[in-house]
Amino acid sequence: MLLENQLCFDLHAASRAMDGVYRGALRELGLTYPQYLAMMVLWERQPVTVKELGEALRLDSGTLSPLLKRLQAAGLVSRERSATDERSVLVRLTPEGSELRQRAREVPRKIFEATGLDAAEGRELQLTLRRLTASLDGASR
Repeated sequence: MLLENQLCFDLHAASRAMDGVYRGALRELGLTYPQYLAMMVLWERQPVTVKELGEALRLDSGTLSPLLKRLQAAGLVSRERSATDERSVLVRLTPEGSELRQRAREVPRKIFEATGLDAAEGRELQLTLRRLTASLDGASR
């Protein structure tokens, strides 16, 4: 029952440390880490429904809605009801949101450098974390 023996604490500490590095890297973009993740999804594909975005980011609508409101207030995204399903809200990048992608291009490199891992270690850690997430998702059902 020692804290230093708990895997959950190591994951928590690493996550907080990663958040700190992202906070510095994203400051000049005016984004928080969750906003950056939402923008990454939109830079990959758009429009997306709020539901699809929530699933991609593993966020519930109570967390996602205020995040999207802030991105919309910053002029980076627009939200509109789907023409084919009024229950569905589509999220799209504005021209400003699209342009921000160029300014964000160096963020992944900066973050990876901060980890101190080489490419093989980074890939192995990523695969391990994905396996862990899948196992934990299965165990929580």
